[in-house]
Amino acid sequence: MAYSYAFVGLKRLGTGQFYLISIKDKDGHDFDGSKTYRLTVPANVPVQQYWSLTAYDRQTHALIRNVDRASRSSQVAELQENPDGTVDIFVGPKAPHGKDSNWIPTDPQRTFEVMFRLYAPTKALFDKTWVLPDIVHVHE
Repeated sequence: MAYSYAFVGLKRLGTGQFYLISIKDKDGHDFDGSKTYRLTVPANVPVQQYWSLTAYDRQTHALIRNVDRASRSSQVAELQENPDGTVDIFVGPKAPHGKDSNWIPTDPQRTFEVMFRLYAPTKALFDKTWVLPDIVHVHE
C-alpha cells in the first residue's frame, strides 16, 4: 500500500493521478460509520479527466463490505451540482433526503477513511489556488 501511495502521489501535471487521504473530520474526530458527513467539493476541480471520492473500511483499508457502492465521481451523470458549481458529497449510513445520487454508504458499526482522487491534475492543485476543504460532520 505504501508503494502505491508513493508511486501515484508524484506530481505529474496533466497525467496520472493524485490522492488526498483523510481519516478524521474537520473537528479532528475519527470518521464514524453511524454518522453522516459532507464534503463540499469546490467548483472548477483542477483535473483534465475527473475526480472521485471513495470510502474505505478503516480497519482493513479495503472497500466497505455489504454496501452497493463505494464512491461518487464527477463522471456520475446524476450527480447533483450546486448553483455555484460546488458539489456536496455525503458519506454515512443513509442518504440525506433527495441526495441519493451524491451519497456514499457506510457501515454504521465501523469506522472509515476516505480518499479523494484527482485524475490528470493541473497546476491549481499543486500551487494551492484550489483547495479541498475538510469533511464536516452533519448534525442531524
